[in-house]
Amino acid sequence: MSLPPEKASELKQIIHNHLMRMDIHGKIRDVLAETVREGLGPGHRPLSEDDFMRALQRRGIVDEVMEDLHFAQDMPDTETGPSPKPATHFVDKEVTQFKKTNIDPTRRCLYLQVLEGKAFLEHLQEPEPLPGQVCSTLTLYLNFRNQRFHSKPVPCACDPDLQEGFLLEVHKDSLGEASKMADATTMLSISDPVHMVLIRTDTSSETTLVSSYFLDWRSVLSAPNGKTSLAIELLGVGSECKVPVGVLNLKLELFPPLTETLTPDVITTQRSLERQRTAEKERLFLVYAKQWWREFLEIRLSNQTKLVKIFAQDENGVNRPVCSYVRVLRAGRLLDGPRQAARFVSLLGMERAPVLGGGAKQEQWCTLLAFLCRGKGDCEDHATLLCSLLLGFGLEAYVCVGTKAKATAHAWVMTLGADGTITFWESLTAHRYLHRPIDPDAPPLVPQPKPSHPYRTVGCIFNHAVFLANCQPSDAVELCVFDLQNGSRWKAMSEEALRSVCAPGSTTSLPPLPPLCASPLDPAAASNQLELELRCLVTEHRKDLGMTTAWDDHLSYLLSAALAAYELERCTGLSCGNEEFQDAVRRAVPDGHTFKGFPIHFAHRNARRVFATSLRSPFCDEIVCCRGDHVRLGVRVRVFEYPESACAVWIMFACKYRLVL
Repeated sequence: MSLPPEKASELKQIIHNHLMRMDIHGKIRDVLAETVREGLGPGHRPLSEDDFMRALQRRGIVDEVMEDLHFAQDMPDTETGPSPKPATHFVDKEVTQFKKTNIDPTRRCLYLQVLEGKAFLEHLQEPEPLPGQVCSTLTLYLNFRNQRFHSKPVPCACDPDLQEGFLLEVHKDSLGEASKMADATTMLSISDPVHMVLIRTDTSSETTLVSSYFLDWRSVLSAPNGKTSLAIELLGVGSECKVPVGVLNLKLELFPPLTETLTPDVITTQRSLERQRTAEKERLFLVYAKQWWREFLEIRLSNQTKLVKIFAQDENGVNRPVCSYVRVLRAGRLLDGPRQAARFVSLLGMERAPVLGGGAKQEQWCTLLAFLCRGKGDCEDHATLLCSLLLGFGLEAYVCVGTKAKATAHAWVMTLGADGTITFWESLTAHRYLHRPIDPDAPPLVPQPKPSHPYRTVGCIFNHAVFLANCQPSDAVELCVFDLQNGSRWKAMSEEALRSVCAPGSTTSLPPLPPLCASPLDPAAASNQLELELRCLVTEHRKDLGMTTAWDDHLSYLLSAALAAYELERCTGLSCGNEEFQDAVRRAVPDGHTFKGFPIHFAHRNARRVFATSLRSPFCDEIVCCRGDHVRLGVRVRVFEYPESACAVWIMFACKYRLVL
């Protein structure tokens, strides 16, 4: 028996509604928990899908579903009755493809379920989105013990439809933990929180950090059946870090369930001890930092005006030592070297923390997860990420805090070579500068090096383990000598004191370090799509000007070599392939014809924004609006993918024509 597509969709919808009314997911979870408990005997073996199906049949779940399922009233006779309403009115076309996951019964997992969002009052007046209408969305991102997840984007609303489930491994082989099953006591000592970041994306793809929350999941250890529900209040960020933005209702569940649970008092006591230990370490470090600062000011009076940054405020308004923002971060196979890492960081957007009203800029150093999920941040966020990646590649890297032109506060990265070479890395552009200090005591006729970098002063440098303040007579970068072992030039903080509050695991207040994620982007498909959209926009633009458009596909293809060479040059600083490109263009352009090309670079894939920006250049406008005899246009797009959905987009507009005098 075969059914038309609309009938098949309607039948699936009826079965889905019936299973939801039966709470089939809850029944399956109960059977799964019972089956896993039975399989934990001395001679246990990994559970298979057949074992699970037999358990469902023994409990009568399958028979119960089939007995209660009736179709007669929902499926009228197609020959006599009226044609049914198309199922596409209520069936979600974007069917999620669920992957089968084998749960190892010897490993403990935490199932975190987001049930719903409530009281997001900022979106109280948000209209209900129409089908197919582009609207602002909310996306929830999670990081737990080196595992990252994100929800599907949902439309912004007062009660957003955030419904997702995340299976988190509590014990990870990659973290070097024992292979035995983690009991309640072992998990109680795991203080790693679930870091949750909520991002709003508007209709123009601009992202905004809504909230950053650290969830202590250990309340589930006292739940009698391994399940607990809770509501968490999300607070704003920056200057609104004390203002509630909404509530998330969550459900936590352990797989397999604990055979022996803890009492709530034990969990409360453990949390209290951790808070006291953290508070004491932070208090002792603050006492030490004050004493260190007094000693620094006594060295010379001018030290008061130097930009020495010991603490910085994160998105939740928490003051943390700046060294805690830098970690040794390895990118796995996602990045091939330090220069590619610098290129990746430069593709993340630059945006200062928003300020309500006028005045000085809002100080906000973001946690790494919030920066990566948002895809943009201030210069300090870029510098700490680049420094972390360079440390991961084995370089001796430091974040520099100082000023650039017009005395604007700025942060950049410095690497110290084994031969003493000092290199500055601008994290916003991936430019590199060699530092050659000026000798103020040299005779006037001796030639002095001219600085090629834009930096004016440097007050301090730091990484994950070292903090050094500049105590030289002048803090001008061009006069600065980076002899870091010389105590008369650089005053160091105690490395032991820094380790007590900045080393991974030293305090429970440190945010967990997220791994970098590969980009889900298909570069070839994205390049083709953007190129087609640009061709349409160029054709429409010329049509409005009363001109026809003829495309030369071969000319467009030849432009690829140039675009690849441009990206290679941005990554490595080396230029190659230009001779071959010029030779190919000469062969493609007939005698008596003129060729013009205009390359341009973007970090986004919005075709209309790309075209509008390109037309602001008179060179591009001259190509797009070209008049002459035998005019042929070409456009080529190359999208280069990087981690975290970052991308470098190179576009070249070109034309060839015969000039008519």
